Amino acid sequence: MSFKELVEGVIVPIFDKGVIPLLYALAFLFFLIGIVRYFFISGSEEARESGKQLMVWGIIGLVVIFSIWSIVSLLLESAFG
Repeated sequence: MSFKELVEGVIVPIFDKGVIPLLYALAFLFFLIGIVRYFFISGSEEARESGKQLMVWGIIGLVVIFSIWSIVSLLLESAFG
């Protein structure tokens, strides 16, 4: 088994079908929890600030995951295309 077959046959499907969607889901969940805390728990300023921080970290997580996986996909296409 060559390195190309290993990467395309084993490693990429594990990340494409398992790890990356899980990371996207977690980042989106952080964003949604932040929205709920910011808009619907208006009892204290601490809850609003916590919600704002969760929204920001959720968006940062989504951007970072998307960027890294796009770069990895680009490298795989150019190296093994």
